[in-house]
This record gives sequence, C-alpha cells and structure tokens, in this order.
Amino acid sequence: MSVDEHLAARVRELVRTEVGVTEKRMFGGLAFLINGNMAVSASGQGGLLLRVDPGQTRALSSRPHAEVAVMRGREMDGWLRVDADGVRTKPQLGKWVSTGVAYARTLPPKKQSAH
Repeated sequence: MSVDEHLAARVRELVRTEVGVTEKRMFGGLAFLINGNMAVSASGQGGLLLRVDPGQTRALSSRPHAEVAVMRGREMDGWLRVDADGVRTKPQLGKWVSTGVAYARTLPPKKQSAH
C-alpha cells in the first residue's frame, strides 16, 4: 500500500509551525520528525504509525482505533498504530499528532548528517 497523501497533507498542516520538523520516507510511510526523531508517520498500511512514551504504550493502545505496533513479529513498546477510522476528524488526528510530537520533543536531538 502506498502512503495516504491526503493524510500526510493533513499531518503536515498540523506540524508546519513546529520548530525542527522534517519529513522522511521511512517504515513504508511518510514520517514527520522533530529534531531528527520520528514523531508520527502517515503509514503505508493506512492510518498512523506513532511514537509514544514507552511507559504509556499500554494505556494509549487501549483507546479506540489504537494498538501496539508490531514490527518483525513482535509488539514494540513506544510505538502505536492508529487505524484510519481513528484519524478521520481534525480533533482525532490532532490529538494523536500532538502526542507523537510531544514525545519526540523529550528525546535528545539527533545529529544530522551532512550531505
């Protein structure tokens, strides 16, 4: 499945005023990074892939339309998948995007490689 460009544009609109935001194709989607740390991605599987505080993974995954992300066959603390039904409205999407951005802001900036 290819990236949902409409969803990517909606996420882009929400993060456009954030300092240090960049976009990068990764994990089969279009990721939005804060100071080099992934915050949220418009997933190639539909919906969002979201980075969250690992200690909050279980609580956040109990919300409607959210589940712990599975990568290479194992559940990953600190990562959620939110299906398309969970991000249909601007308030729904905004809540998830702000969660990912807030967590990414707690991480040390990654050094950017010079190209």
